[in-house]
Amino acid sequence: MGKLLPTILDTKHENILTQEKALAKRVASVVIGQNPVTAWDVLIPIFFVFNVLKFKRAREIFTLNFLFTKKLALQGAFDMVKKGQSREDALGQIRDRTSQILASDKEGIYSIKIRQKQMREMELLLDHYFRLLNADGKDYGSMVKHAYRTRQDFAAFVKELEGIEKEVNRAASQTVGTVSAPDIISKMEETAGRLRKAQVETIFGSAP
Repeated sequence: MGKLLPTILDTKHENILTQEKALAKRVASVVIGQNPVTAWDVLIPIFFVFNVLKFKRAREIFTLNFLFTKKLALQGAFDMVKKGQSREDALGQIRDRTSQILASDKEGIYSIKIRQKQMREMELLLDHYFRLLNADGKDYGSMVKHAYRTRQDFAAFVKELEGIEKEVNRAASQTVGTVSAPDIISKMEETAGRLRKAQVETIFGSAP
């Protein structure tokens, strides 16, 4: 039996995920930076390969971490639309998943405080993605325009999301406790904010 063709809902889900991945990768490239070439890289080629792979792996891990809440919330919204699952059931599955991660963390990196802040973020994202998946259009820009109608309404969502993300980042910084954490978080938030502002302008046009 041949592979089933993707439905409109599948396409919309994939386009939203693609948009989130693109944002995460661009933030990662700024925060992690580029691999500097040293004298050893020139003299011993395997060093260059190792360093490139090390930086690539770091960017991949950062991207996955950045997408963690987004992917859980998007899957929850997808199940709500496709399976008729209730919002509470979708949130329940997210709580179960994050609870499992919390229970399995033996190093104390994923704290209760981080999880609580992330749950607030994922509740907001769940409603956002549900709104997009139910909107007209297939590409991300069309879904946003039909779901939010005005630049002001979408910008208000972005502002609320960034506010909650900052709370998550502060909780993570307190848990990790490294000296470099505040600088990394600041660069991450600044980059994400700039990219999202550009996204709003791309979809709705420049503010008058």
